[in-house]
Amino acid sequence: MRTTVKTGAAALAAAAALLLTACGSSGAGGTADAAASVPAGSQSAGTLLDTPFAKPALVLTDNHGKPFDLVKQTAGDPMLLYFGYTHCPDVCPTTMSDIALAESKLPRADRDRLKVVFISSDPTRDTPARLNAWLGAIDKSFIGLTGNFTTIQAAARSVGVGIDPPVKEKDGSVTVTHGAEVLAFWPKDDKAHVLYMSGTTSGQYAHDLPRIIRSEAP
Repeated sequence: MRTTVKTGAAALAAAAALLLTACGSSGAGGTADAAASVPAGSQSAGTLLDTPFAKPALVLTDNHGKPFDLVKQTAGDPMLLYFGYTHCPDVCPTTMSDIALAESKLPRADRDRLKVVFISSDPTRDTPARLNAWLGAIDKSFIGLTGNFTTIQAAARSVGVGIDPPVKEKDGSVTVTHGAEVLAFWPKDDKAHVLYMSGTTSGQYAHDLPRIIRSEAP
């Protein structure tokens, strides 16, 4: 399996020209075994968006096999949104593990408020059961969503994230191209105000999450 990570319109608009990043080959699982410790004195890596994105109007199937209305079921909650897939060899599990470690540093009340949503860019293979097992190994509170690819692609594009349909190669491998952005939605207006690119550390997320929860710029 191969993965290509590409920057989307949000990144280009907010952080100037960025290069495509090709990920390495996939192993059997794709889940990171360990996350780095949170370094002291971490600073924000987020980019404040000049024009916040509205939350995508999506009803998909969650990792428990139930319908999930993204707008209604996260209304008034701070939310981190990421488009990726469970067979990803590196970027996706690293990103989600870094977020999980940062979230673990929050007070219980803030952890209960924060919604972390992972929407599959490979929904044919990412069944609810697959999402539940994969996310459960990272953080059981994370929400996984799967469904129709065209619907998911349109939602991703609405927030400036580019994803392409998975391509099965002649050798049987699968190439999946997806954006590496994490979008942070403020609870006060349910809009994405902050953009994080691939490479943001757990320490940087830990630095910013309390501010995201308060609808403040990091």
